[in-house]
Amino acid sequence: MLQRLFSAAVNGLDVRTVETEVNITKGMGYMLVGLPDKAVRESYYRVCTAISNSGFKHTTAHIVVNLAPADIYKEGSGYDLPIALGILAAEGLVNKEALEGMMFTGELGLDGSLRPVRGALPIAIHARSEGFRGLIVPQANVREAAAVNKLKVYGAGTLAEVADFLNGRRDIAPTEIDTRSEFYAGQTTFATDFSEVRGQENVRRALEVAAAGGHNILLIGSPGCGKSMMAQRLPTILPPLTLSESLETTQIYSVAGLLDGSTSLVRTRPFRSPHHTISDVALIGGGVSFMPGEISLAHNGVLFLDELPEFSRTALETLRQPLEDRRVTITRTRYNITLPCSFMLVASMNPCPCGYHNDPSHECHCTPWQIQRYLNRISAPLLDRIDVQCEVSPLPFSHLASAAPGEPSAAIRERVIAARARQTERFSSERGIHCNAQMTERLIHRYATPDERGLEMLRVAMERLSLSARAYSRILKVARTIADLAGAENIAADHIAEAIGYRQLDRSNWAES
Repeated sequence: MLQRLFSAAVNGLDVRTVETEVNITKGMGYMLVGLPDKAVRESYYRVCTAISNSGFKHTTAHIVVNLAPADIYKEGSGYDLPIALGILAAEGLVNKEALEGMMFTGELGLDGSLRPVRGALPIAIHARSEGFRGLIVPQANVREAAAVNKLKVYGAGTLAEVADFLNGRRDIAPTEIDTRSEFYAGQTTFATDFSEVRGQENVRRALEVAAAGGHNILLIGSPGCGKSMMAQRLPTILPPLTLSESLETTQIYSVAGLLDGSTSLVRTRPFRSPHHTISDVALIGGGVSFMPGEISLAHNGVLFLDELPEFSRTALETLRQPLEDRRVTITRTRYNITLPCSFMLVASMNPCPCGYHNDPSHECHCTPWQIQRYLNRISAPLLDRIDVQCEVSPLPFSHLASAAPGEPSAAIRERVIAARARQTERFSSERGIHCNAQMTERLIHRYATPDERGLEMLRVAMERLSLSARAYSRILKVARTIADLAGAENIAADHIAEAIGYRQLDRSNWAES
Protein backbone atom coordinates (compact mmCIF):
# COMPACT_ATOMS: atom_id res chain seq x y z
CA MET A 1 0.00 0.00 0.00
CA LEU A 2 1.45 3.36 -1.04
CA GLN A 3 0.74 6.65 0.73
CA ARG A 4 1.92 10.18 -0.11
CA LEU A 5 1.95 13.30 2.07
CA PHE A 6 3.98 16.50 2.31
CA SER A 7 6.62 18.07 4.49
CA ALA A 8 9.36 20.64 3.81
CA ALA A 9 13.14 20.95 3.70
CA VAL A 10 14.63 24.17 5.11
CA ASN A 11 17.87 25.40 3.55
CA GLY A 12 18.71 28.72 5.20
CA LEU A 13 15.61 30.82 4.51
CA ASP A 14 14.84 28.83 1.36
CA VAL A 15 12.22 26.10 1.72
CA ARG A 16 11.41 23.25 -0.67
CA THR A 17 8.38 20.99 -0.56
CA VAL A 18 9.28 17.38 0.26
CA GLU A 19 6.94 14.60 -0.78
CA THR A 20 7.03 11.78 1.75
CA GLU A 21 6.19 8.47 0.08
CA VAL A 22 5.55 5.43 2.28
CA ASN A 23 5.08 1.97 0.75
CA ILE A 24 4.19 -1.05 2.89
CA THR A 25 4.36 -4.64 1.60
CA LYS A 26 4.51 -8.09 3.15
CA GLY A 27 7.75 -9.01 4.80
CA MET A 28 10.10 -7.42 7.28
CA GLY A 29 12.53 -4.52 7.12
CA TYR A 30 12.79 -0.78 6.77
CA MET A 31 14.46 1.34 4.10
CA LEU A 32 14.70 5.12 4.00
CA VAL A 33 15.94 6.83 0.82
CA GLY A 34 16.09 10.41 -0.44
CA LEU A 35 19.49 11.71 0.71
CA PRO A 36 18.76 11.78 4.48
CA ASP A 37 21.22 12.80 7.19
CA LYS A 38 21.84 10.72 10.31
CA ALA A 39 19.02 12.33 12.28
CA VAL A 40 16.54 11.43 9.52
CA ARG A 41 17.91 7.89 9.16
CA GLU A 42 17.44 7.33 12.89
CA SER A 43 13.79 8.37 12.64
CA TYR A 44 12.72 4.72 12.23
CA TYR A 45 13.37 3.94 15.88
CA ARG A 46 11.57 7.04 17.10
CA VAL A 47 8.65 6.59 14.73
CA CYS A 48 7.98 2.90 15.40
CA THR A 49 8.26 3.28 19.18
CA ALA A 50 6.05 6.40 19.13
CA ILE A 51 3.39 4.59 17.07
CA SER A 52 3.33 1.67 19.53
CA ASN A 53 3.23 3.92 22.60
CA SER A 54 0.41 5.99 21.08
CA GLY A 55 -1.96 3.04 21.19
CA PHE A 56 -1.76 1.92 17.56
CA LYS A 57 -1.29 -1.69 16.59
CA HIS A 58 1.73 -1.51 14.31
CA THR A 59 1.98 -4.67 12.20
CA THR A 60 5.26 -6.14 11.05
CA ALA A 61 5.84 -5.31 7.40
CA HIS A 62 8.42 -4.22 4.88
CA ILE A 63 8.44 -0.40 4.83
CA VAL A 64 10.09 1.79 2.21
CA VAL A 65 10.14 5.55 2.78
CA ASN A 66 11.20 7.94 0.02
CA LEU A 67 11.76 11.65 0.60
CA ALA A 68 11.45 13.36 -2.78
CA PRO A 69 13.05 15.12 -4.55
CA ALA A 70 15.90 12.74 -3.92
CA ASP A 71 18.69 15.18 -4.83
CA ILE A 72 17.95 17.58 -1.91
CA TYR A 73 19.83 16.85 1.30
CA LYS A 74 17.33 16.19 4.13
CA GLU A 75 18.40 16.99 7.68
CA GLY A 76 16.76 17.41 11.04
CA SER A 77 14.00 15.62 12.92
CA GLY A 78 11.02 17.36 11.33
CA TYR A 79 10.28 14.36 9.09
CA ASP A 80 9.24 12.14 12.02
CA LEU A 81 5.60 13.23 11.96
CA PRO A 82 4.98 12.86 8.19
CA ILE A 83 6.73 9.47 8.16
CA ALA A 84 4.63 8.24 11.09
CA LEU A 85 1.39 9.50 9.52
CA GLY A 86 2.38 7.92 6.20
CA ILE A 87 2.82 4.53 7.88
CA LEU A 88 -0.49 4.85 9.74
CA ALA A 89 -2.33 5.92 6.57
CA ALA A 90 -0.80 3.08 4.56
CA GLU A 91 -2.02 0.64 7.22
CA GLY A 92 -5.52 2.14 7.12
CA LEU A 93 -5.32 3.74 10.58
CA VAL A 94 -5.55 7.36 9.38
CA ASN A 95 -8.04 8.87 6.96
CA LYS A 96 -6.16 9.32 3.66
CA GLU A 97 -8.47 12.03 2.33
CA ALA A 98 -7.70 14.23 5.35
CA LEU A 99 -4.00 14.25 4.40
CA GLU A 100 -4.65 15.94 1.06
CA GLY A 101 -3.63 19.59 0.89
CA MET A 102 -1.92 19.44 4.28
CA MET A 103 1.74 19.87 5.26
CA PHE A 104 3.29 18.30 8.35
CA THR A 105 6.44 18.80 10.40
CA GLY A 106 7.46 17.71 13.87
CA GLU A 107 9.82 15.55 15.90
CA LEU A 108 8.45 12.56 17.80
CA GLY A 109 9.37 11.48 21.30
CA LEU A 110 9.30 7.80 22.17
CA ASP A 111 6.04 8.36 24.04
CA GLY A 112 4.41 9.85 20.95
CA SER A 113 4.75 13.46 22.04
CA LEU A 114 5.51 16.14 19.46
CA ARG A 115 8.65 18.17 20.03
CA PRO A 116 9.50 21.52 18.42
CA VAL A 117 11.54 21.80 15.23
CA ARG A 118 13.58 24.58 13.67
CA GLY A 119 12.22 26.65 10.78
CA ALA A 120 8.48 26.47 11.45
CA LEU A 121 7.93 30.07 10.28
CA PRO A 122 9.70 29.71 6.89
CA ILE A 123 7.82 26.42 6.40
CA ALA A 124 4.49 28.17 7.08
CA ILE A 125 5.33 30.96 4.64
CA HIS A 126 6.21 28.36 2.00
CA ALA A 127 3.07 26.31 2.67
CA ARG A 128 0.90 29.38 2.05
CA SER A 129 2.77 30.30 -1.14
CA GLU A 130 2.36 26.73 -2.44
CA GLY A 131 -1.38 26.74 -1.82
CA PHE A 132 -1.60 24.20 1.02
CA ARG A 133 -4.82 24.49 2.99
CA GLY A 134 -3.25 23.76 6.35
CA LEU A 135 -0.10 23.03 8.35
CA ILE A 136 0.22 20.82 11.42
CA VAL A 137 3.13 21.58 13.74
CA PRO A 138 4.10 20.79 17.35
CA GLN A 139 2.29 22.92 19.92
CA ALA A 140 5.57 24.66 20.82
CA ASN A 141 5.89 25.95 17.22
CA VAL A 142 2.28 26.95 16.64
CA ARG A 143 2.55 30.64 17.56
CA GLU A 144 5.48 31.38 15.26
CA ALA A 145 3.87 29.47 12.38
CA ALA A 146 0.50 31.16 12.99
CA ALA A 147 2.10 34.56 12.34
CA VAL A 148 1.44 33.71 8.67
CA ASN A 149 -2.09 34.75 7.76
CA LYS A 150 -4.35 33.08 5.19
CA LEU A 151 -3.09 29.65 6.29
CA LYS A 152 -4.72 27.34 8.82
CA VAL A 153 -2.06 26.34 11.35
CA TYR A 154 -2.86 23.56 13.82
CA GLY A 155 -0.80 22.82 16.90
CA ALA A 156 -0.78 19.36 18.44
CA GLY A 157 0.91 17.82 21.47
CA THR A 158 1.02 14.15 20.47
CA LEU A 159 0.87 11.83 17.48
CA ALA A 160 -2.43 10.44 18.79
CA GLU A 161 -3.97 13.94 18.77
CA VAL A 162 -2.97 14.43 15.13
CA ALA A 163 -4.37 11.02 14.14
CA ASP A 164 -7.64 11.64 15.97
CA PHE A 165 -7.94 15.08 14.32
CA LEU A 166 -7.41 13.62 10.85
CA ASN A 167 -9.91 10.83 11.59
CA GLY A 168 -12.55 13.32 12.78
CA ARG A 169 -12.52 12.12 16.40
CA ARG A 170 -10.96 15.30 17.80
CA ASP A 171 -11.48 18.94 17.00
CA ILE A 172 -8.36 21.11 16.89
CA ALA A 173 -9.08 24.74 16.15
CA PRO A 174 -6.56 26.57 13.96
CA THR A 175 -4.44 29.02 15.91
CA GLU A 176 -5.14 32.62 15.02
CA ILE A 177 -2.91 35.54 16.02
CA ASP A 178 -3.52 39.22 15.51
CA THR A 179 -0.01 39.70 14.21
CA ARG A 180 -0.10 43.47 13.95
CA SER A 181 -1.49 44.18 17.41
CA GLU A 182 0.89 41.70 19.06
CA PHE A 183 3.82 43.12 17.12
CA TYR A 184 3.19 46.78 17.92
CA ALA A 185 2.35 46.06 21.58
CA GLY A 186 5.91 45.12 22.53
CA GLN A 187 7.97 47.55 20.48
CA THR A 188 8.73 50.04 23.24
CA THR A 189 9.46 47.62 26.08
CA PHE A 190 13.12 47.61 27.10
CA ALA A 191 14.94 46.44 30.21
CA THR A 192 17.46 49.29 29.98
CA ASP A 193 17.33 53.04 29.32
CA PHE A 194 19.81 55.82 28.59
CA SER A 195 18.50 57.70 31.64
CA GLU A 196 20.58 55.28 33.70
CA VAL A 197 23.79 56.67 32.15
CA ARG A 198 25.26 59.56 34.12
CA GLY A 199 27.52 62.05 32.41
CA GLN A 200 29.35 60.99 29.22
CA GLU A 201 27.44 63.50 27.13
CA ASN A 202 29.94 63.30 24.25
CA VAL A 203 29.56 59.51 24.01
CA ARG A 204 25.78 59.68 24.23
CA ARG A 205 25.87 62.17 21.38
CA ALA A 206 28.13 59.91 19.31
CA LEU A 207 25.76 56.97 19.82
CA GLU A 208 22.81 59.16 18.82
CA VAL A 209 24.59 60.16 15.61
CA ALA A 210 25.47 56.53 14.89
CA ALA A 211 21.87 55.41 15.45
CA ALA A 212 20.47 58.23 13.30
CA GLY A 213 22.63 57.37 10.29
CA GLY A 214 23.07 53.62 10.77
CA HIS A 215 26.81 54.15 11.23
CA ASN A 216 29.17 51.57 12.71
CA ILE A 217 30.82 52.89 15.87
CA LEU A 218 33.92 52.09 17.90
CA LEU A 219 34.24 53.14 21.56
CA ILE A 220 37.78 53.47 22.93
CA GLY A 221 38.38 53.87 26.65
CA SER A 222 39.89 52.47 29.81
CA PRO A 223 38.25 49.59 31.72
CA GLY A 224 35.12 50.49 33.67
CA CYS A 225 34.36 53.80 31.93
CA GLY A 226 30.94 52.63 30.69
CA LYS A 227 31.56 51.48 27.11
CA SER A 228 29.58 48.24 27.39
CA MET A 229 26.82 49.85 29.45
CA MET A 230 26.16 52.50 26.81
CA ALA A 231 26.47 50.06 23.89
CA GLN A 232 23.83 47.79 25.44
CA ARG A 233 21.40 50.70 25.44
CA LEU A 234 21.81 51.50 21.75
CA PRO A 235 18.78 49.39 20.64
CA THR A 236 16.55 51.56 22.85
CA ILE A 237 17.16 54.60 20.62
CA LEU A 238 17.04 52.88 17.24
CA PRO A 239 13.88 53.27 15.13
CA PRO A 240 11.32 50.52 15.80
CA LEU A 241 11.26 47.50 13.53
CA THR A 242 8.82 47.51 10.66
CA LEU A 243 6.58 44.47 10.29
CA SER A 244 8.48 43.28 7.21
CA GLU A 245 11.82 43.63 9.04
CA SER A 246 10.38 41.70 11.98
CA LEU A 247 9.20 38.83 9.76
CA GLU A 248 12.62 38.62 8.10
CA THR A 249 14.45 38.61 11.45
CA THR A 250 11.99 36.14 12.97
CA GLN A 251 12.60 33.69 10.12
CA ILE A 252 16.32 33.68 10.94
CA TYR A 253 15.61 33.06 14.62
CA SER A 254 13.16 30.31 13.67
CA VAL A 255 15.79 28.55 11.56
CA ALA A 256 18.24 28.86 14.47
CA GLY A 257 15.66 27.44 16.90
CA LEU A 258 15.85 30.50 19.16
CA LEU A 259 12.13 31.32 19.36
CA ASP A 260 10.27 30.23 22.47
CA GLY A 261 6.66 29.10 22.36
CA SER A 262 5.34 32.31 23.96
CA THR A 263 6.09 34.65 21.06
CA SER A 264 5.28 34.76 17.38
CA LEU A 265 7.52 37.62 16.19
CA VAL A 266 10.74 39.35 17.12
CA ARG A 267 9.42 42.78 18.13
CA THR A 268 12.56 44.69 19.11
CA ARG A 269 15.84 45.06 17.27
CA PRO A 270 18.26 42.23 18.10
CA PHE A 271 21.34 42.87 20.22
CA ARG A 272 23.98 40.16 19.84
CA SER A 273 27.15 40.21 21.94
CA PRO A 274 29.36 37.17 21.22
CA HIS A 275 32.43 36.45 23.35
CA HIS A 276 35.81 37.24 21.80
CA THR A 277 36.69 33.52 21.66
CA ILE A 278 33.97 32.95 19.03
CA SER A 279 34.98 30.93 15.98
CA ASP A 280 34.76 32.13 12.39
CA VAL A 281 31.90 29.69 11.67
CA ALA A 282 29.87 30.77 14.71
CA LEU A 283 30.29 34.41 13.72
CA ILE A 284 29.49 34.04 10.01
CA GLY A 285 27.35 30.89 10.02
CA GLY A 286 27.71 27.41 8.60
CA GLY A 287 28.74 24.12 10.17
CA VAL A 288 28.12 20.51 9.23
CA SER A 289 24.42 21.11 9.91
CA PHE A 290 23.81 24.71 8.91
CA MET A 291 23.19 27.28 11.62
CA PRO A 292 22.92 31.06 11.15
CA GLY A 293 25.88 33.00 12.52
CA GLU A 294 25.88 35.94 14.90
CA ILE A 295 25.95 38.45 12.04
CA SER A 296 22.65 37.08 10.68
CA LEU A 297 21.12 36.85 14.15
CA ALA A 298 21.95 40.56 14.48
CA HIS A 299 20.11 41.35 11.21
CA ASN A 300 18.17 44.63 11.53
CA GLY A 301 19.81 45.15 14.92
CA VAL A 302 23.16 45.52 16.64
CA LEU A 303 26.25 43.31 16.70
CA PHE A 304 28.34 44.30 19.73
CA LEU A 305 31.96 43.16 19.78
CA ASP A 306 33.42 43.89 23.21
CA GLU A 307 37.23 43.90 23.53
CA LEU A 308 37.58 44.08 19.75
CA PRO A 309 41.38 43.46 19.53
CA GLU A 310 40.94 40.19 21.46
CA PHE A 311 38.89 38.61 18.65
CA SER A 312 40.89 36.44 16.29
CA ARG A 313 42.23 38.23 13.23
CA THR A 314 40.54 35.79 10.84
CA ALA A 315 37.17 36.20 12.56
CA LEU A 316 37.35 39.98 12.27
CA GLU A 317 38.43 39.85 8.64
CA THR A 318 35.40 37.74 7.73
CA LEU A 319 33.23 40.74 8.67
CA ARG A 320 34.58 42.94 5.90
CA GLN A 321 32.42 41.72 3.02
CA PRO A 322 29.18 41.32 5.04
CA LEU A 323 29.56 44.88 6.34
CA GLU A 324 29.62 46.13 2.75
CA ASP A 325 27.14 43.76 1.08
CA ARG A 326 24.76 43.38 4.07
CA ARG A 327 24.34 39.72 3.20
CA VAL A 328 26.55 36.66 3.51
CA THR A 329 26.84 33.66 1.20
CA ILE A 330 28.04 30.43 2.82
CA THR A 331 29.15 27.67 0.48
CA ARG A 332 29.88 24.19 1.74
CA THR A 333 29.88 20.72 0.16
CA ARG A 334 26.25 20.07 1.09
CA TYR A 335 24.71 23.52 0.77
CA ASN A 336 24.96 27.02 -0.65
CA ILE A 337 23.04 29.52 1.48
CA THR A 338 22.66 33.30 1.36
CA LEU A 339 21.36 35.08 4.44
CA PRO A 340 20.75 38.78 5.11
CA CYS A 341 22.99 40.46 7.70
CA SER A 342 22.23 44.18 7.71
CA PHE A 343 23.42 45.17 11.17
CA MET A 344 25.08 48.04 13.00
CA LEU A 345 28.54 47.10 14.21
CA VAL A 346 29.24 48.48 17.68
CA ALA A 347 32.68 47.67 19.05
CA SER A 348 34.60 48.64 22.17
CA MET A 349 38.24 48.34 23.08
CA ASN A 350 40.89 49.47 25.53
CA PRO A 351 43.34 52.06 24.19
CA CYS A 352 46.43 49.99 25.01
CA PRO A 353 47.46 46.58 26.43
CA CYS A 354 47.22 47.75 30.05
CA GLY A 355 44.05 49.71 29.31
CA TYR A 356 44.99 53.07 30.83
CA HIS A 357 46.43 55.17 28.00
CA ASN A 358 45.09 58.74 28.36
CA ASP A 359 43.42 57.83 31.68
CA PRO A 360 43.98 60.75 34.12
CA SER A 361 43.53 58.56 37.20
CA HIS A 362 45.87 55.70 36.23
CA GLU A 363 49.39 55.58 34.94
CA CYS A 364 50.00 53.81 31.63
CA HIS A 365 53.27 51.89 31.33
CA CYS A 366 52.88 51.04 27.64
CA THR A 367 55.27 52.49 25.06
CA PRO A 368 53.94 54.13 21.89
CA TRP A 369 55.20 51.10 19.98
CA GLN A 370 53.22 48.72 22.22
CA ILE A 371 50.11 50.87 21.88
CA GLN A 372 50.41 51.00 18.11
CA ARG A 373 50.98 47.26 17.92
CA TYR A 374 47.85 46.71 20.00
CA LEU A 375 45.82 48.99 17.74
CA ASN A 376 47.18 47.25 14.65
CA ARG A 377 45.30 44.09 15.63
CA ILE A 378 42.40 45.83 13.89
CA SER A 379 43.18 45.97 10.19
CA ALA A 380 42.85 49.18 8.22
CA PRO A 381 40.17 47.71 5.87
CA LEU A 382 37.98 46.83 8.86
CA LEU A 383 38.60 50.18 10.54
CA ASP A 384 37.68 51.79 7.22
CA ARG A 385 34.15 50.44 7.66
CA ILE A 386 33.68 52.08 11.07
CA ASP A 387 32.38 55.62 10.57
CA VAL A 388 32.42 56.83 14.17
CA GLN A 389 35.39 56.39 16.52
CA CYS A 390 34.77 57.90 19.94
CA GLU A 391 37.14 58.15 22.88
CA VAL A 392 35.46 57.47 26.25
CA SER A 393 36.97 59.14 29.31
CA PRO A 394 36.36 57.80 32.83
CA LEU A 395 33.93 59.87 34.89
CA PRO A 396 35.43 61.32 38.12
CA PHE A 397 33.75 60.25 41.35
CA SER A 398 32.54 63.76 42.10
CA HIS A 399 30.72 63.90 38.77
CA LEU A 400 29.45 60.34 39.09
CA ALA A 401 27.93 61.00 42.51
CA SER A 402 26.40 64.37 41.69
CA ALA A 403 25.35 63.91 38.08
CA ALA A 404 21.62 63.93 37.41
CA PRO A 405 19.97 61.10 35.47
CA GLY A 406 20.57 61.38 31.75
CA GLU A 407 18.08 62.05 29.00
CA PRO A 408 15.71 59.09 28.57
CA SER A 409 15.91 56.83 25.53
CA ALA A 410 12.42 57.83 24.36
CA ALA A 411 13.46 61.45 23.82
CA ILE A 412 16.61 60.48 21.93
CA ARG A 413 14.67 57.96 19.88
CA GLU A 414 12.27 60.64 18.65
CA ARG A 415 15.16 62.64 17.19
CA VAL A 416 16.64 59.50 15.62
CA ILE A 417 13.31 58.57 14.02
CA ALA A 418 12.94 62.07 12.61
CA ALA A 419 16.45 61.95 11.11
CA ARG A 420 15.81 58.50 9.60
CA ALA A 421 12.55 59.79 8.07
CA ARG A 422 14.52 62.49 6.24
CA GLN A 423 16.91 59.85 4.91
CA THR A 424 14.09 57.56 3.83
CA GLU A 425 12.58 60.38 1.80
CA ARG A 426 15.98 61.37 0.37
CA PHE A 427 16.85 57.86 -0.81
CA SER A 428 13.33 56.82 -1.86
CA SER A 429 14.47 56.39 -5.46
CA GLU A 430 17.69 54.56 -4.58
CA ARG A 431 17.35 50.79 -4.41
CA GLY A 432 18.93 49.23 -1.33
CA ILE A 433 19.89 52.59 0.24
CA HIS A 434 17.99 53.39 3.44
CA CYS A 435 20.35 55.45 5.58
CA ASN A 436 23.39 57.70 5.29
CA ALA A 437 25.85 54.95 6.20
CA GLN A 438 24.91 53.12 2.99
CA MET A 439 25.64 56.05 0.67
CA THR A 440 27.88 55.39 -2.31
CA GLU A 441 30.47 57.88 -3.56
CA ARG A 442 27.97 59.13 -6.13
CA LEU A 443 25.40 59.83 -3.41
CA ILE A 444 28.01 61.45 -1.17
CA HIS A 445 28.84 63.95 -3.90
CA ARG A 446 25.16 64.55 -4.48
CA TYR A 447 23.86 64.87 -0.91
CA ALA A 448 26.87 65.41 1.36
CA THR A 449 28.83 68.26 -0.21
CA PRO A 450 29.65 70.92 2.43
CA ASP A 451 29.76 74.65 1.86
CA GLU A 452 33.07 76.42 1.18
CA ARG A 453 33.78 77.07 4.86
CA GLY A 454 33.11 73.47 5.74
CA LEU A 455 35.26 72.19 2.87
CA GLU A 456 38.14 74.42 3.99
CA MET A 457 37.77 73.19 7.56
CA LEU A 458 37.93 69.59 6.33
CA ARG A 459 41.07 70.33 4.30
CA VAL A 460 42.83 71.95 7.26
CA ALA A 461 41.84 69.10 9.59
CA MET A 462 43.16 66.44 7.26
CA GLU A 463 46.48 68.23 6.96
CA ARG A 464 46.99 69.24 10.60
CA LEU A 465 45.67 66.07 12.20
CA SER A 466 47.24 63.78 9.60
CA LEU A 467 43.90 62.17 8.86
CA SER A 468 44.02 59.32 6.38
CA ALA A 469 42.43 59.54 2.95
CA ARG A 470 39.80 56.97 3.94
CA ALA A 471 38.50 59.40 6.57
CA TYR A 472 37.25 61.86 3.93
CA SER A 473 34.12 59.98 2.83
CA ARG A 474 33.34 58.81 6.35
CA ILE A 475 33.44 62.35 7.69
CA LEU A 476 31.04 63.53 5.00
CA LYS A 477 28.61 60.68 5.71
CA VAL A 478 28.60 61.43 9.43
CA ALA A 479 28.29 65.17 8.77
CA ARG A 480 25.22 64.47 6.63
CA THR A 481 23.67 62.61 9.58
CA ILE A 482 24.51 65.42 12.01
CA ALA A 483 22.81 67.86 9.63
CA ASP A 484 19.76 65.57 9.49
CA LEU A 485 19.54 65.52 13.28
CA ALA A 486 19.62 69.32 13.22
CA GLY A 487 16.97 69.44 10.49
CA ALA A 488 19.39 71.25 8.17
CA GLU A 489 19.16 70.89 4.42
CA ASN A 490 22.85 71.64 3.80
CA ILE A 491 26.02 70.59 5.61
CA ALA A 492 27.58 73.48 7.52
CA ALA A 493 31.02 73.97 9.04
CA ASP A 494 29.89 73.01 12.55
CA HIS A 495 28.56 69.70 11.21
CA ILE A 496 31.95 69.02 9.62
CA ALA A 497 33.74 69.99 12.84
CA GLU A 498 31.73 67.50 14.91
CA ALA A 499 32.22 64.73 12.34
CA ILE A 500 35.99 65.30 12.37
CA GLY A 501 35.98 64.77 16.13
CA TYR A 502 34.65 61.22 15.58
CA ARG A 503 37.80 60.05 13.73
CA GLN A 504 40.07 59.40 16.71
CA LEU A 505 42.06 56.44 15.38
CA ASP A 506 42.69 58.10 12.01
CA ARG A 507 45.08 60.51 13.66
CA SER A 508 48.61 59.33 12.96
CA ASN A 509 49.89 60.49 16.37
CA TRP A 510 47.00 59.13 18.47
CA ALA A 511 49.17 56.52 20.22
CA GLU A 512 51.61 59.25 21.31
CA SER A 513 49.02 61.73 22.54
